[in-house]
Amino acid sequence: MHRLPTGVCIFILFLAACQSQPDSVQTTGETNSVVDSGQSSRLLIAAAADLRFALPELNDAFNKLHPTVKLETIFGASGSLAAQIENGLPADVFLCADERYPQRLIQEGLAAPQDYFRYARGQLALCMPANSTLATQSDGITLLTKSSIGRLAIANPRTAPYGQAAMALLEKLNLAEVYRNRLLLADNVMQALQFAESGNADAAIVSKSLALAAEKATRWFEIPEEFYPPIIQGGVLLKKTSARQLAQQWRDFLLSPAGQAVLSRYGYTSPDSTTASSP
Repeated sequence: MHRLPTGVCIFILFLAACQSQPDSVQTTGETNSVVDSGQSSRLLIAAAADLRFALPELNDAFNKLHPTVKLETIFGASGSLAAQIENGLPADVFLCADERYPQRLIQEGLAAPQDYFRYARGQLALCMPANSTLATQSDGITLLTKSSIGRLAIANPRTAPYGQAAMALLEKLNLAEVYRNRLLLADNVMQALQFAESGNADAAIVSKSLALAAEKATRWFEIPEEFYPPIIQGGVLLKKTSARQLAQQWRDFLLSPAGQAVLSRYGYTSPDSTTASSP
């Protein structure tokens, strides 16, 4: 068997090593686009269920500026998502339906205080199936006092801020005991809406954002804000993110006039319209 000269072997190995080096990856586009310098171009957003329709539109708007960024979203009750993050869910951003759960993650060292932000103020709505025989010329408060609502769906107050707001509303109206055996507890506010859409519940107390998006399948009435505590929605960037620069850019877009305009179309208002203190 013939052996190659040592110099030839070294040259071949050099060529192979050169060919095995990957090209550097760079995201092109806007001047503030994410440049891949070791950070991931993928972002996982854990979001409260009330954002089920608003967030995809907001992400589409962000992707028009940053088309190479892959945005992934997981929806659920805020308390359930917080528990998943505590148990290792590799989320980069957490969008909550209140301020309490982000504050808890900060206290546990999973996020830093400076990475907290408020992004919206939510509202409640009473939603019914489209074919409901309940009065059409009425309002949410009046309908709640009627005994014709046999089953009322709300998100579970233990894990869902919109469920907590719904219970506060019933207590404010002295209806908590009236509905005690008529409540249908959903895993999250989106499921509460689905109970109303399907007719499994006569009505549901949900977020205005979901009611607006589902108005072709349901009828709904806005509930005046003076009947329940302010729903200030906060978010936080998580310490374990491998895409901090991208997470910051996404947060900045959410808080920008363009991002806030998307939320406004779904019934959200500015969180600064209240005097609630930040965590």
